[in-house]
Amino acid sequence: MSDPTPSPLPAWRQLAIVVTGLTVLLVVLLSAFALPPLHSGPHDLPVAIAGDGDDGLAAELDGQGYAVTEAADTDAARALLLDRAAYGAIVLDATGRPDELLVATAASNAVATRLRALGAELGVETVTDVRPFPADDPSGAGLSAGALPLALGGWIAAVVLLMTVRGPGRQAAGAAAFAVVAGLALTALLRFGFGTFDGAYWATAGAAALGISATAWTILGLRTALGNAGLAVGAVVLILLGNPLSGLASAPELLPAGWGALGQLLPPGATGSLLRSAAYFDGAGAAEPLLVLTFWLAGGVALFALGVRRAQRVAEAVPA
Repeated sequence: MSDPTPSPLPAWRQLAIVVTGLTVLLVVLLSAFALPPLHSGPHDLPVAIAGDGDDGLAAELDGQGYAVTEAADTDAARALLLDRAAYGAIVLDATGRPDELLVATAASNAVATRLRALGAELGVETVTDVRPFPADDPSGAGLSAGALPLALGGWIAAVVLLMTVRGPGRQAAGAAAFAVVAGLALTALLRFGFGTFDGAYWATAGAAALGISATAWTILGLRTALGNAGLAVGAVVLILLGNPLSGLASAPELLPAGWGALGQLLPPGATGSLLRSAAYFDGAGAAEPLLVLTFWLAGGVALFALGVRRAQRVAEAVPA
């Protein structure tokens, strides 16, 4: 007597699980990319007030989500913007009324637009942009568009190296070479192709190379130490969380409270901040993103070395 025909239910159940899992993944992706801009608004966004007698303006701005710093005069306020300690400043006249608005569009076009609207509400007629984008890219679109390639570039490079290059030494050399070459190429495209910035090519290329290197080594380390699960962890950290929380298209202080700060602790956000500092502000504000990227780079190298050493011990334990 022949065996009964196997029930097709397990296969259909497996298919249902796969479809449901993919749907959940898409929902999570949409939420990760859509919720931050949908709930954007000032969250301790630093601005300055220059002059005496603000007549309650500081308290009013504080209630709207701004973190107000007092500046002695216009020059002091301008210095705060160029040091990336504030996004804008309201200059008061001798009577204590808002007289001039200072913005730094290169720090964040989205914030500058918001501050211009605030200045209009306060009756400010004079707006001075102390650090604008170049005329070829007046909104900084090239820099915003570079967020995803930087996040994906290191991830893709690490995966390709792991799949095509044999030997940890060659993989390490490939990661280092790719970071340098890709950093130079992407920066050249932004500088000479898009006109996104008009100076500091080598410093900006170094920032891009460090960001790519931190991303690539993070993936190399996670994959070598944790196996395929490391690739999933890397995708979550760099793409699912890192890219939408980077603040590169707006500003970290415009993201929901806490999420913007988290984004600056991940490679995409730190890379974006470092690129702005290098390209437009002569390195001002670069210390924190440099520290963050160095941490991710060092952690990735450490995980990679750990995984390589473990694989060597396993190989040595196998009888010849």
